Amino acid sequence: MTHEEFAELQRPEILGCIEQYGNEDPDRFAMSRHGDEGIPVRAMAEQIACRQKALRKLPGLASHSLLYTSRALEQASGERAAASKSAYICGETLLDLSGGLGIDSIFMARRFSRVLYCERDEVLSSVAAYNFRTLGVGNIEVHCGDSVRYLETIPDNTLDWVYVDPDRRSGSRRHVSLELSSPDVTALHDLILAKSTAFCVKTSPMLDISEAARKLPSLERVLVVSVDGECKELLLFCTRSGPGSGGPLVEAICCYGDEQEVHIGPVPFRQRGRELPVAVGEWLLEPDPAILKAGLASVLGEQEELCRLNHGTGLLTGGAPRKNFPGRMFRIREIQPYKPALLKACLKKHGIDSASIQRRDFPLSVAELRRKFRLGESECHVLVFTRDASNALCCLVCERS
Repeated sequence: MTHEEFAELQRPEILGCIEQYGNEDPDRFAMSRHGDEGIPVRAMAEQIACRQKALRKLPGLASHSLLYTSRALEQASGERAAASKSAYICGETLLDLSGGLGIDSIFMARRFSRVLYCERDEVLSSVAAYNFRTLGVGNIEVHCGDSVRYLETIPDNTLDWVYVDPDRRSGSRRHVSLELSSPDVTALHDLILAKSTAFCVKTSPMLDISEAARKLPSLERVLVVSVDGECKELLLFCTRSGPGSGGPLVEAICCYGDEQEVHIGPVPFRQRGRELPVAVGEWLLEPDPAILKAGLASVLGEQEELCRLNHGTGLLTGGAPRKNFPGRMFRIREIQPYKPALLKACLKKHGIDSASIQRRDFPLSVAELRRKFRLGESECHVLVFTRDASNALCCLVCERS
């Protein structure tokens, strides 16, 4: 989006047109209006596409006539995740070092008297400021420029919290490492804690928690957030007091639908392991991805009085399904050692020529397994390729609950 397009998009007649064609295919809209003078057709098509995505990602905010850029919307926190993280921090003043579209700033503004939003991109900071005004959020101050330089100008001990959502892209590549993200919070660690009592970093869900604890000595809490079964955010909360003797607290939040949230933890990092009996029950229970990422499957298993299927995969078993279990449940029909000839005979016996394939700690990929057993895709049957309690390869033939 250019400065000129941003100015044009704010015209009431342009906003009305975007609203009118909000359900149209953006490409079809652009083709049908190609050559129309006096309207920013490309920018309008982008807004139509973004609004359709925002209905899913930001269902509450999307009811307002907000403006977006495609990349900023893609990188922004979803509404459920933004609300979940904001519940963990509050105070007088927060600095958002990587403002972007401003979704996190909007939710943080409900928990702080004053939010300082920083963004170096002039157009994007203008879009965010427009959205703040549209929503009537009056306690966010917009600063356009280099956020680290702005941080350096702030007197020590001025801020309650700093929030950082580093850019993990470099060209077409995505990075997981904290050091390769911008800004590099490992390099800024001491500077941030001189200015603020605490800070929160949104990182890739693929980041190793142990690595984060090594590189951020002040890490006090780790929060893993999933939305409808997809791991969305791994959040690192750092404070001047730092972690306790058991290491940082680790917690998983699993969000389902509009309202339901399941919390597992917090548990000290070095105390997450629970001794569960190893057994195979009638049901296989796969914890939510946030619970698996947080390493809290055994904690959940202890709470639900479940057994573990094997070592290290987080798969649980039980004699009966669990109501409101945070994850997926499958009824086990048969367990087969991984011997291809025997497994093919088993699949033939059950009339299975297509299935959903899951793998945990198994050497073959899903694609390789499909080719090997000539299986199509189906949601009715589920084949779980993993290891048994003795570490031997096996396959669980299951059906959905």
